Amino acid sequence: MNGGDRLAGRVLACWGTAISPSLPAWLWMAGLLGALAWIDHSGGGVFLVPPFAATLTILVYLPGVAIAQPLAVVCGSVAGAALGTGLTALLGFGPGVAMVAALSAAIVLPLLRIFHPPGIALAMYPALLHPGAWFTVEVVLPFTLAAVSSAALMSRLLPGFPRYPRSMGAKAG
Repeated sequence: MNGGDRLAGRVLACWGTAISPSLPAWLWMAGLLGALAWIDHSGGGVFLVPPFAATLTILVYLPGVAIAQPLAVVCGSVAGAALGTGLTALLGFGPGVAMVAALSAAIVLPLLRIFHPPGIALAMYPALLHPGAWFTVEVVLPFTLAAVSSAALMSRLLPGFPRYPRSMGAKAG
């Protein structure tokens, strides 16, 4: 092994990730994303939203961190989407409004102690893709409630599913 290989190995060991969810967790994610795709395809509206995949990934890979806890997931996502929807009502649509929405959410969500990174992405969504005035209530709220409640249920029913939610005093891992 030459010096370059050793350096690459050290970099990967320090900066890489070694997290691997169980098969039940992957199936849970596939089921929820599949349901959203089915609703989307059958004309029920815009439900398969990229930040939702990020939320599910956080719940599976990082269930013990603050951004994965139910209050952050539900309220952070809803607040981000509502902020974006409100800004589009005031300022219109487009990339500039999306930028303002994301920056606003990045400031407001931590102040409210409901920081959830997909909530910042959801703030941009209304300005870019025009999902409608009721997107927050009809899509974001039901999805986040379904995600956190089903994750909590699955963690109790299936061995190997990540324990969720975790007490913020519990050690993540």
